[in-house]
Amino acid sequence: MTKHVGYVPEMKRNWWLKNRYFMAYMAREATVLPLVFFIGCLLAGLYCLLQGQESWLTWLEFMQNPLTIAVNLLAFVASLFHAWTFFQLFPRVMPLRVGGRAIPAKWIILGQWCGVLLVMVLFAWIFGRGV
Repeated sequence: MTKHVGYVPEMKRNWWLKNRYFMAYMAREATVLPLVFFIGCLLAGLYCLLQGQESWLTWLEFMQNPLTIAVNLLAFVASLFHAWTFFQLFPRVMPLRVGGRAIPAKWIILGQWCGVLLVMVLFAWIFGRGV
């Protein structure tokens, strides 16, 4: 007996290029690629630190490579883009209310960027003291 499958539309590889919203979504999802490299660098650095001074110095030399610096800068920009898109969506997905009144989306987004700035200043203060 033959099983009826029904209509299955053909989906081409470039389906997402036909709509700007899908293109933005794919760009946001692609931000993970340089971030994976960045996390790999951090994990490799921790591993080399545990292996001893020679291994650590080799890792430091690798991190000074212009290509490594460029990809890590790309990862930083990608993480800021990812944060920006997330912050734009957050008030739509989870609108906040205080005292029965909705907080305007721009205030929520501004609060999130203030949090990012606060964390960056805190890290700069913590790690800048040892220099």
